[in-house]
Amino acid sequence: MIAPFPAQWERRSTATFDRLEWTRILDLYGRMVAAGHWRDYALRFDPDVAVFAAFRRHSERPEVRIEKRPQLRLKQGAFALVSEQGVVLKRGHELAGVLAPLERRFMRLVG
Repeated sequence: MIAPFPAQWERRSTATFDRLEWTRILDLYGRMVAAGHWRDYALRFDPDVAVFAAFRRHSERPEVRIEKRPQLRLKQGAFALVSEQGVVLKRGHELAGVLAPLERRFMRLVG
C-alpha cells in the first residue's frame, strides 16, 4: 500500500525562532557560557511550541527554558522564560523584554 503525502493544507507548520531571535538567544548563551553559568543547550520544535533549554550540566534539568508559542502572540505574548521548576518567570511580546532577567546578571557598576 502506498501512503500519499499530506496535501499542503493538511500539513501543520512547526513553531521556530527567526534569525533575529536566534541571534539574540545565541548571543546570550555565548555570554553565559563565557561566564561559566551554562554548559549545554537543547532545542525542541513542535507544531505549537519552540523551546531553547539551557543547562548548567548536561545531566540535570534545564536551568531556564526560552519558549515561543505563536498561538499566544495576540494574547499574553509569544515568548516566555520558564525556570527550572516550571514557573513562568517572564512572558511578553518582545524577546528582549523576556530575556531581561538573564541580561541583568551581566550588569556591573562602572566607576
